[in-house]
Amino acid sequence: MLQAVTEKASDSSAILIEIGKTFGGHVPNVFKAYAEHPSLLAANWEKFKAIMLQGKLRRKVKEAIAAVVSYDNNCKYCVAAHSAALTSMKVSESEITAMFQDTFPDDFTDKEAALVKFARKANLDWHSIGNADLKELLVDLKIEASEMLEALGTMELFIAFNRFADVMGVEVDF
Repeated sequence: MLQAVTEKASDSSAILIEIGKTFGGHVPNVFKAYAEHPSLLAANWEKFKAIMLQGKLRRKVKEAIAAVVSYDNNCKYCVAAHSAALTSMKVSESEITAMFQDTFPDDFTDKEAALVKFARKANLDWHSIGNADLKELLVDLKIEASEMLEALGTMELFIAFNRFADVMGVEVDF
């Protein structure tokens, strides 16, 4: 039994070290909570990296999606985490609060704002999304399908993190 616990800790430790390097020496509590199940930690870290650290959309747009989805899902941990990330990107508290009301900083393009709003709608009212919504994004705004999928992937990731953080009672560390 002791060997199994030690293996779990060592399986997670390499991933936690990588996470700490990515976050400037800080390992967010949500990832620490996953560490008890190394394969789940690894899967969530890989998905986080693929969605948040890669792709066509600016990191600021993805952080806005994460913050807005987390706000709508009432996840205090994730709102704090992504508000802190946005603040580090020079987004003011008033701009973050305005995002929760669908008003975006001046450096957001119409396409970026539309993607955040679309991800929000997909989180809150996915059954109402129809051809008109897709036409607006893909035809009218000329958003690439890969960008739309990236926005939806960000929403999906944070729905899961929201639920996990709330159920596990993850303490805010930002």
